[in-house]
Amino acid sequence: MAKKFLFYGKTLEELQEMPLQEFAKILKSRQKRSLLRRREEIQKFLHRVEKKVRDKKKIKTHKRSMIVIPQMVGMEISVYNGKDFVPVKIQEKMIGHYLGEFALTRKRLQHSAPGVGATRSSAGIKSKPK
Repeated sequence: MAKKFLFYGKTLEELQEMPLQEFAKILKSRQKRSLLRRREEIQKFLHRVEKKVRDKKKIKTHKRSMIVIPQMVGMEISVYNGKDFVPVKIQEKMIGHYLGEFALTRKRLQHSAPGVGATRSSAGIKSKPK
């Protein structure tokens, strides 16, 4: 049996029916402030997204500071990471987070064997056979 999703005691259906003002009241303080100050911007974004969903177009955005709200659940939004657009599938557990948290701007660092002229401390590291 799958665990039922709850966000501060509310189900996803209850959250989706809530107006943005009411939803903002149950968020943490930073997200609440951000959501209330950008309420019109978020509503314009949602209107634009709904229009693109109807036309079956991809949704692309540069708005990394956009808060994920319950109406976005199930959508696939491509978020700009500084180089290209990273597709992000919005899930229930992402509610209340920023879109930028899911489109990383830096690649993972991978170290290799020590190079020529490396210090004595790196001599203990086993290098790859030639």
